[in-house]
Amino acid sequence: MRRCCRATSRAAIVLLAVASGASFAHADILTTQGVQPWETCAECHNLDGISAMPRFPKLAGQRADYIVKQVQDFRTGRRRNDGGQMSAIAGDLNDTDLARSAAYFSELPAPPPDGSIATDSVEWKRGALLFRDGDDAAGIIKCQACHDNAQSDQPAMPLLKAQHAAYLAKQLNDWRSGVRHNDVSKIMPAVVAKLTDQDIAALAAFLASQPQRRHK
Repeated sequence: MRRCCRATSRAAIVLLAVASGASFAHADILTTQGVQPWETCAECHNLDGISAMPRFPKLAGQRADYIVKQVQDFRTGRRRNDGGQMSAIAGDLNDTDLARSAAYFSELPAPPPDGSIATDSVEWKRGALLFRDGDDAAGIIKCQACHDNAQSDQPAMPLLKAQHAAYLAKQLNDWRSGVRHNDVSKIMPAVVAKLTDQDIAALAAFLASQPQRRHK
């Protein structure tokens, strides 16, 4: 019995040593020395700024001021509609690294549009109308007023073309439901409140199918 206990104790010590060694090795692997701040962002958004999964927005070619504002909003809690994934990351990114990361993604080549979307459907045409002209009868102002590709007098307004359709639809739905509410001007909630489910799907399809042109 004693022999068995001694063997068990030795085994436990060995396992503890191995576990401790694994812990130290893991910590060494996670060192961020020499890593650029945008490389952390790239784990979800990719180094080319074109995320593979629609739950993560494409950042390539996006306005730097918009990226900075959104990260700051996640940091302060003004924006929380992502399931909490960005809050911890935003808190670890200081203002200097945030500005550098935003500039990095802003200068990347714009993502290509989604070529799988039919541009002759009734849905797509409705989206084009809403973006370019709005709908006076429904009281919907044109999205292009703030979100075109030109250099904007409101640089914190995002460029929307060539974004994931699913991501765009989620954001519009979150604005409409109030889950997202980080627009201090209150323009977005007022506009999106007038959109139907069909309008949101139409806008998302149209915008995803459009090329994003350089805004500078």
